Amino acid sequence: MEVVRGVWITGLVLTWLPCLGRAETGLLWSLQPLKAVGLPDVKDSTWPRTRSDWFILARMEAEGLRPAAEAEERTLQRRLSFALTGLPPGVGAKEATLDALFASPHYGERWGRHWLDLARYVDETPDWLDSTKYAYLYRDWVVSSLNEDMPYDRFIVRQLAADYLPECGPEELVALGFLGLSPTYFKELQLPPEIIRTTVAEEWEEHVDAIGRTFLGLTIACARCHDHKSDPITAEDYYAIAGVFASVKLAERPIVAAATWAPVAKARAEVAALEKKITELKKAKPKDLVAQIEALQKEIEGIKQRTPHYDLPMANAVEDAALFVVANDKAHGTKLDYRMGMARDLELQKRGNPNDLGPVVERRFLSAFPRPDGKPRRLRTGSGRLDLARALVEEAAPLTARVIVNRVWKLHFGRGIVDTPSEFGRLGDAPSHPELLDDLAFRFVENGWSMKWLHREILNSATWRQSSFAPESEARDPENQFYARMTRRRLDWEAWRDSLLAASGKLDLTMGGRALPVASLDNTRRSLYGASNRQDMDAMLRIHDVPDPGAHSPWRTETLTPLQGLFALNSPFILKQAEGLGAWMMSAGIEAGYERLFERGPAPRERRATQAYLLGRERDLAAWNGVAQALLVSNEMLFID
Repeated sequence: MEVVRGVWITGLVLTWLPCLGRAETGLLWSLQPLKAVGLPDVKDSTWPRTRSDWFILARMEAEGLRPAAEAEERTLQRRLSFALTGLPPGVGAKEATLDALFASPHYGERWGRHWLDLARYVDETPDWLDSTKYAYLYRDWVVSSLNEDMPYDRFIVRQLAADYLPECGPEELVALGFLGLSPTYFKELQLPPEIIRTTVAEEWEEHVDAIGRTFLGLTIACARCHDHKSDPITAEDYYAIAGVFASVKLAERPIVAAATWAPVAKARAEVAALEKKITELKKAKPKDLVAQIEALQKEIEGIKQRTPHYDLPMANAVEDAALFVVANDKAHGTKLDYRMGMARDLELQKRGNPNDLGPVVERRFLSAFPRPDGKPRRLRTGSGRLDLARALVEEAAPLTARVIVNRVWKLHFGRGIVDTPSEFGRLGDAPSHPELLDDLAFRFVENGWSMKWLHREILNSATWRQSSFAPESEARDPENQFYARMTRRRLDWEAWRDSLLAASGKLDLTMGGRALPVASLDNTRRSLYGASNRQDMDAMLRIHDVPDPGAHSPWRTETLTPLQGLFALNSPFILKQAEGLGAWMMSAGIEAGYERLFERGPAPRERRATQAYLLGRERDLAAWNGVAQALLVSNEMLFID
């Protein structure tokens, strides 16, 4: 395979020096090119199962550590099922094997949730914002794309520029939800343009930040006010990228062919005009107000009924339009002047102030990624979205590959090779195993950017198959930096809730479609389909560390709080699942209950404790519900060894 760019210098973390230009020794470690890495020497050559194991074992041996024993099969089955589907064994797939789990449609749901955290996905926004009632189309596209193992480079390009790709039909416009569901801020247009320009500039900054941290692991937005203090990103770089987002407008776009859409668009325009008449009538209040409104409403209903596909879903997407914030000539305040089909280059805003402008900066990619002519790619196709997307997977391919490989590694092990997954600049952590990261990233690209290939490489490794019980390495390496054992992991909220529903026999595995209120006791669908709200996040999500859908979230925090304990004891959700499991266990027995929940029978002491608790109350449903609740909120349900 062709080397993507330059030379890797083993183990050396280098900072950027502007005067060095393209000199390889001036490159930040994460910007170094990818190339094949030779395997290190190890003492115990019988232990490695995959290439990754050689790098892990070499570092272990250098630190005087030994690998933990392999985990027992039941533990591996449970670990694997939750890792790939977020469901207990036997629920996501009949067998907890790699092939079976990759074939399960629930694989895309599990890993789609991880991606949606990065993408700031949301189902509901404040009512003063544009509608997001079709947001689920983007979520379902992500799930489907992962199930199909869409190459990651293509996955990126479609999310930024599907409308520019000839191979993409109108139904693929839903992929633009990465941009179309971006956070937007309230703009009181009665205020002067100077104030509104600041709000708009904040939105552009959010978009640049999301692109930089999600795909490149770089904090590009830090250069809005001045050159980045530690990374090779200038203020000109920031405005060169921000110009792309100054040239797009959030828009609902049809996901059907133009011929199908045309009559729908005409009918919707007619309905909008009639609804405007109704509003005007309510203000004028004529004597026959009720009769006139009824007549107009009847006309509206007639248009809807005789227009096929009138209620067809729309993609939360973007379209190219240059935005200028100007004074409103017809009234006091501000006008957002979108010039459709146009693009603009932004002026550099001195110290990030949109009302203190410097020279115009041409839209282009980051100067740290020059093309063969020594200059960064120009972003000139329309708004520049397509050129930006291609630059991410071509010029920036080494960094883009490293970032996603590290994200997947961290999600499987609880610790990244770089433990700051969205910060690959100088302020982030240096890689603990740089040769391993490069070897994986190089082969990931070689294997067609296949996410399933990457999972296989990690999950087949001896490193991943280790037991979590290893007293020696726990004492010598408490943070498990050298991977001499598997870290015991707490399930995230979605996997825990789904496993509780599965245990009670209530889990609805229907895929796709509109989100439902997450706190509703009638909602038994997977947690992926629980509605997220940017303005009013459900308390059930907040107390279980589900991230704010208004921000890029590279990693779930893990807390143990009294509120979580009270939820386990008293919440209607837990009590309802306990009732379902308790009723089933009363007829099926203690053994069957343990098998359903833990894929094992009860230990002797567990059996004795349960029997003692139930003594004299064997036919008391409330007593069985108590047993069920104790099992549902146990550590064995919440943690994976």
